Amino acid sequence: MRRTLPTLLLSALLALPALAQTKSDMTDGEVRKIDKDAAKVTLRHGEIKSLDMPPMTMVFHVKERALLDRLKAGDKVRFAAVHEGGKYTVTEIQVVP
Repeated sequence: MRRTLPTLLLSALLALPALAQTKSDMTDGEVRKIDKDAAKVTLRHGEIKSLDMPPMTMVFHVKERALLDRLKAGDKVRFAAVHEGGKYTVTEIQVVP
């Protein structure tokens, strides 16, 4: 029991950089097109530092189709993306007011 609390605290501290990295990896973009059937979104975006990608317009897959429900063409967004399995995938997206 005595070792449980320090272990939990250490685990939480080790997770903090990953949480901070997620927020800093958010990129500004604009929704150009949505394809709900294919679970894809076309975004014009700024530099994506975590992917070493320059600004451009490109099609992304989305991790969850439900992410597309709150989007429409022309929306300004902040998003996070990863490159997994040969695909660029949006894992988080927020409309910017």
